[in-house]
Amino acid sequence: MTQAGLASQVTVKEALTKGSFDIKLSAIIMGFANFANKQFIKGTLFLLSEVVFFIAFVSQIIPAIGGLITLGTQTQGMTTKTIDGISIQVAVDGDNSMLMLIFGLASLIFCLLFAYIYWCNLKSARNLYMLKQEGAKIPSFKEDFVSLANGRFHMTLMAIPLIGVLLFTVLPLIYMICLAFTNFDHNHLPPKSLFDWVGLSNFGNVLSGRMAGTFFPVFSWTLIWAVFATVTNFFFGIILALLINTKGLKLKKMWRTFFVITIAVPQFISLLIMRNLLNDQGPLNALLSKIGLIRHSLPFLSDPIWAKFSIIFVNMWIGIPFTMLIATGIIMNLPSEQIEAAEIDGASKFQVFKSITFPQILIIMTPNLIQQFIGNINNFNVIYLLTGGGPTNSAYYQAGTTDLLVTWLYKLTVTAADYNLASVIGILIFTVSAIFSLLAYTRTASYKEGAAK
Repeated sequence: MTQAGLASQVTVKEALTKGSFDIKLSAIIMGFANFANKQFIKGTLFLLSEVVFFIAFVSQIIPAIGGLITLGTQTQGMTTKTIDGISIQVAVDGDNSMLMLIFGLASLIFCLLFAYIYWCNLKSARNLYMLKQEGAKIPSFKEDFVSLANGRFHMTLMAIPLIGVLLFTVLPLIYMICLAFTNFDHNHLPPKSLFDWVGLSNFGNVLSGRMAGTFFPVFSWTLIWAVFATVTNFFFGIILALLINTKGLKLKKMWRTFFVITIAVPQFISLLIMRNLLNDQGPLNALLSKIGLIRHSLPFLSDPIWAKFSIIFVNMWIGIPFTMLIATGIIMNLPSEQIEAAEIDGASKFQVFKSITFPQILIIMTPNLIQQFIGNINNFNVIYLLTGGGPTNSAYYQAGTTDLLVTWLYKLTVTAADYNLASVIGILIFTVSAIFSLLAYTRTASYKEGAAK
């Protein structure tokens, strides 16, 4: 019987209760059961990890967790010392709240990692207990290593990437979430100043305090922008695909290539060109003025309403070709029998589109629509490169009329150094995106069909 099969017959608790002295002592001295059963290398690794953990726990982890709780007590500054009757100013190295938060979180992750190793030690003791109960051969370290390279090779491959994810993804993510519960802003910048835990006050400030006057208008515009940007690209992309795939149209490849050129050009270049083109003193206003259509420059990007419409139209220029390509692939693979049968029955082209073509396109593209909507909520490039969030609005804090939540978040960090507020905005963006994605996707036909299988 395999180790996995044996281990599945008894729990760790039962093994520690009914097992021999060496099995029970493994709960205190890691690897003791392995030493008792001549698994010296494995036992050494478990014991070494325990020794390293307790040394680190006493010397580093306890102070780090204490720093995580207090976030520092000594501010950086100057103090006066008297030496040989002479008073001199001496710099005092203060605590760094930011480093204390990072090291404290890293210590907690290190503790969780040790807890997993400790659990592996208990599972190893349980396996030894079961092997002895069955009278089976106890594997050597070489045999265990071979099993890691064969039957459990996937676990071996995932170990290093998992550590990387913990250090470079999970730790920064938790750190940024924690900032939402501190007063880490431009008035509390380490190492000169300390910041402290403030609970949910930042959320209250954004949702009902002095920041609410900026948050809700920006949030409303973010949703309006996301809806219009998604819907316009979707419908006009489908219409363009239908027009290009119309029977009898010549040079279809040329027309597709013509519209795909906007995809070939990097987006930031297209946006910067459009920004210069739509400038109050730009080529478009100069051309319209020269041919006598306007007397004064049109405020494409300097007026709040004009700027919002301009952004949506520019986004259509960039986004419609993507939808056109996807819709073209779907249209070319639709069953022609249904369309031909409907046409024989006297259905008009609009009826065919409404009842056959569009429903099938929608079923296939619904997940893509959800992705586009979430992407537009976080569409930093179009807003920042085209208007920079402007025109400015004196009623808003660090935000312009066309700023989305994500561009406002950027300004709160880079311009204002209000990292606590930016963290709150980031959490709210994630919450809205996650809730919408789950609710929308679980109501799609593709999800229901998959769940029914």
